[in-house]
Amino acid sequence: MAPSLHITGDAESDALLSNDPLALLIGMLLDQQIPMETAFAGPAKLRDRLGQLDVAELATFEPEKLVDVFRITPAVHRFPGSMAGRVQTLCAAVVSDWGGDAAAIWTRGAPNGAEILTRLKALPGFGEQKAKIFLALLGKQYGLNADGWQQAAGDYGQDGSCRSVADIVDAASLTKVREFKRAAKAAAKGK
Repeated sequence: MAPSLHITGDAESDALLSNDPLALLIGMLLDQQIPMETAFAGPAKLRDRLGQLDVAELATFEPEKLVDVFRITPAVHRFPGSMAGRVQTLCAAVVSDWGGDAAAIWTRGAPNGAEILTRLKALPGFGEQKAKIFLALLGKQYGLNADGWQQAAGDYGQDGSCRSVADIVDAASLTKVREFKRAAKAAAKGK
C-alpha cells in the first residue's frame, strides 16, 4: 500500500509524491530557496508539461529545452536554469547507479539507515542535511522501516519533532515546521 503524503496542499501533486519515488526524490532536491510545498509540487508540474515523469528522459533531455520547461508559468523553481541542471544530473545518477529505479536507493539489498544515508549523500545535490531530512521523510511517512533509520536521520528522525518536510502531515504541522525554521534562522542570525 502506497503512503499518503500531504506536503503540497494539492491532492494531485501529493498523490504523485506518494506513488512515485522519483517524484519524491526530485521534490526533495528542489526544496531549497522556495517554499516546501512549491518545491514538492515541482515534480507534478514537470510530469504535466512532459507528459510523464521518466527518469531516463529527464537524464537525457536537451538541457536548454529542460530549462524552458522549468520556466513555464508557474515556474518549477525560482532558479530554473540551475535547478533544471540539478534535476538532470540527479536523474542521470539514478539511471547510471540505480538502474533507473529511485526506490532502489533505499531498498536494494535491504540497507540499514546508515547505508541509506550514505547512498543519499552520494546523490548529486544531496548534502548531509538534505539526506537526513529525506531519510526521515522515508521513515516517518513513506513506510521505510530500515534498522537504524531514526539514528541515521539525527534530530530529523525524532518522534514528534516539527523540524522539516518529514513532519508535515497537514496544515497545522506545516505551520509548526515553518515556525521552527523561522526560530532556527533567527537563532543563527543572533550568533
